[in-house]
Amino acid sequence: MSEPTAPAANGNGSRRRGLLILAAVVAIAAIGYTAYWFTVARYYESTDDAYVASDIVQITSEVPGAVLGVHVDDTQSVERGQVLVEIDPADANIAVSAAEAELARTVRQVRALYAQADQLRAQIAERQTDLKKSQSDYARRQALVADGAVSGEELAHAQDTIAATRSALHAAQRQLDATLAQIEGTTLEDHPNVLAAAAKLRDASLALRRTTIRSPVSGTIAKRGVQLGQHVSAGAPLLAVVPLDDVWIDANFKESQLKNVRVGQPVSIHADIYGKDVEYKGTVAGLAAGSGSAFALLPAQNASGNWIKIVQRVPVRITLDAEQLKQSPLRVGLSMHAKIEVRDTSGPLVAAQVRNTPQPLQKSVGEDTGIEQRIAEIIHQNATANGAVASSTRRNTRGATVASIESADSRQAKR
Repeated sequence: MSEPTAPAANGNGSRRRGLLILAAVVAIAAIGYTAYWFTVARYYESTDDAYVASDIVQITSEVPGAVLGVHVDDTQSVERGQVLVEIDPADANIAVSAAEAELARTVRQVRALYAQADQLRAQIAERQTDLKKSQSDYARRQALVADGAVSGEELAHAQDTIAATRSALHAAQRQLDATLAQIEGTTLEDHPNVLAAAAKLRDASLALRRTTIRSPVSGTIAKRGVQLGQHVSAGAPLLAVVPLDDVWIDANFKESQLKNVRVGQPVSIHADIYGKDVEYKGTVAGLAAGSGSAFALLPAQNASGNWIKIVQRVPVRITLDAEQLKQSPLRVGLSMHAKIEVRDTSGPLVAAQVRNTPQPLQKSVGEDTGIEQRIAEIIHQNATANGAVASSTRRNTRGATVASIESADSRQAKR
């Protein structure tokens, strides 16, 4: 009767042994995972909510006109300074010609002011001579009045002549003052009217140069909307240039993952386009100033009654190695997987500089030595040596003239 119970005992022993083995495996796995978490896993934060980003340089027209040429198309690679679009320069050429004519006319008008000042100085010198002569005649007649050789009426006429001559001298002096107020302290080249006309010529030349639109950066053409023959207005978007050699990653980490994230920490990245075959080495460049929802077009209103708390995500900017980008180029918007090693937390929370290399400084289209040479040429062609006399000489002449008038007046007063 005892033999049938032996198999049941053997079955219970096997089950118990299996459970013990399973418990041992689970315990070993738990211990192994715990050891792995303490030594490795806790020092990494990862996300698959990451995408490639880059500058998107919008190319717009700064002057209105008809499009004469479009030299690029979508997906085409361009270099910095390469011509992208040409706008009809006919109106700009006319404006430049008109500005050149206005500058030449202004130079001649200013020359006329200098000549008028010289003419008035000559008139003043003539009036001074007349005043001196009339004063001498009056003095001689006054000496002869007592002898009866000169009548009182003749003496009165001589005195009136002095007054008339003095009035004419003062009138010429006032005219000279009015003319000097327009030219005193200046030369022909730096006269305000000439400077204003030269500025108009620079403005017209600037508009002419802006009819040729060049690429400000090297990159790839995207979003080309301009068409040949289209009439564009100032500020109208034409196309975009995307510099793919300077892309970065915007990885959206949960707020609970950012406790130990610091600027400068290393990042390993994989792109869906290449899979696990390509691993990019990146660096944390900075953390965004707020969560994505805070900068949304319609940000969430947390004070509303139907508010539901959700975990926020904060964009983390990750820069990539330039050599790896050359070997395995990326495109804007591609999906990425990012894993940050947060073992070293000595880095700052706020970045002082984000880019590996700063963007190149663009040369202003207003910097043109050719137009400056043209302005100098126009001024030289319409100027003369007489028109370039130093203003200090004119001021000295004016001072001598005033002194002579005051001396004549004082002599007459004494008589």
